[in-house]
Amino acid sequence: MNLEIKKLNREFTVCKLNNLEQVDLNREFTFISITDDELSLVCETPYVPSASLNAEHGWKALKICGVLDFGLIGIIAKISGVLAENDIPVFVISTYNTDYVLIKNENYSNALELLFKIEGVTLTD
Repeated sequence: MNLEIKKLNREFTVCKLNNLEQVDLNREFTFISITDDELSLVCETPYVPSASLNAEHGWKALKICGVLDFGLIGIIAKISGVLAENDIPVFVISTYNTDYVLIKNENYSNALELLFKIEGVTLTD
């Protein structure tokens, strides 16, 4: 596996919302999920809507670089597996082209060390 993982030097928050009225949809990193049960938002911490119902602050993100083919198997499983073996929880966001792995601030340095040890993984800023 040859995989580049880019560190995103930003703070993120995972939120639960009632509506999208205060969400700045023009921000670079705005992830919205709408289901029959909830409306969720992941955004940079400075842009959390004040009307959030709940907000979990203190996340850093890693970007799995390159367009990942839908037929690829096991990339997220490998990354999350290594972290899970070391009691590091993750929050994963997948887009059409890319996957993002969010890790709590207190686990971030340890997670980077562990991911760097995976054969074929390169970490970049």
